[in-house]
Amino acid sequence: MRSYLLCFFLFHGLSLSAKTPEIEDVRVLFHKAESSQKVCIELIELLEPYNDKNNALFLGYRGSANMLMAKHLINPFIKLSYFKKGKLMLEKAIQFDQKNIELRFLRYTFQTNVPSFLNYNDNKENDRVFLLQSLNRLNDLKLKNIISNYLKKES
Repeated sequence: MRSYLLCFFLFHGLSLSAKTPEIEDVRVLFHKAESSQKVCIELIELLEPYNDKNNALFLGYRGSANMLMAKHLINPFIKLSYFKKGKLMLEKAIQFDQKNIELRFLRYTFQTNVPSFLNYNDNKENDRVFLLQSLNRLNDLKLKNIISNYLKKES
């Protein structure tokens, strides 16, 4: 009985000490994950506990990191598997929070960069219009600049 209680308090304490990552840290890791498979894996693991019910934005980043992981792999079947898994996560996050500018930006960046044979470009124009219309109501100046610069580059 004592060992059970000890285990309970240890695990309960660990779950209480697990801190939600800051969005700025997630963004930095995501940017680094583009060029590092190791960082990409770390980001996927960091965001594993999040889903559409407890944090749609982190689910979207987890899905995006999965799609990004495909870039680091060699086997085409495994690449496609990661891409499809990530795409489903990102789409689920957007479905849950359709007005989230950052989620729509993540999808837009993938839809403007992935090869056309993946057929992931259905929302590209709608997302671009949404981003342009929503940019002024965005309070996060760093994110606003990132999105604005990306849209200018894509013009």
